[in-house]
Amino acid sequence: MKVFLTGASSGIGEALARHYAGRGATLGLVARRRELLERLKDSLGVPAEVYECDVRDIAALASAAAAFQAKHGVPDLVIANAGVSFGTLTEHAEDAATFREVHDINVLGLVHTFHPFIAGMRARGHGTLAGIASVAGVRGLPGASAYSSSKAAAINYLEALRLEMRRSGVKVATICPGFIATPMTAKNPYPMPFIIAADDAARRIARAIDSGKSYAIVPWQMAIVGRVLKILPTAIYDRLMAKAGRKPRKG
Repeated sequence: MKVFLTGASSGIGEALARHYAGRGATLGLVARRRELLERLKDSLGVPAEVYECDVRDIAALASAAAAFQAKHGVPDLVIANAGVSFGTLTEHAEDAATFREVHDINVLGLVHTFHPFIAGMRARGHGTLAGIASVAGVRGLPGASAYSSSKAAAINYLEALRLEMRRSGVKVATICPGFIATPMTAKNPYPMPFIIAADDAARRIARAIDSGKSYAIVPWQMAIVGRVLKILPTAIYDRLMAKAGRKPRKG
């Protein structure tokens, strides 16, 4: 099995890399911090290539994808996992730059990651493109307008891509984690129900991908929460969320 993975240097990405390494996969690992990637590679015990690049840079992703495919062939699974989360408030002019950063990484990063592999997967007639979205994309979250809107966009992008890949043999999986214990969530100053460890999340995500699911929320308890949030009348949702905790803005 060959797996190409972005955001691999920490959090869910690192846990996914370790999970697939445990299954003997050949890995292509992408992140901005090369030293962490090299350290991860050295600990895995499987063939692994590391690529230091930013998913906002489509040329860098294309170069990494070309290098991986030249050496190992078209991957069986591409996981677009790279993402960022910061609190944002529209009233602050300086947060406009944060909005742009979050959307560029969380949405365009998916496009840049998948683009170089689609032709090869389509020609071969099989493969899986898995995008890591979030339960935060189900409804707008106060104080996290950039993050929740980017994840809503990611969910809809992945759905559209799935329809575009229909009958090609290429599967598209939308994975929506709830709260996962990672450096990203460590700064959240509010309760995080049903939070699970990153390695547990990786196992559940991989199981959802293996099963061929087109959409999965991890863990299952958050799937129930997501369904409830989606059908809540606006007036009730507004009252419930009015006093919700806010993620810190980018410092």
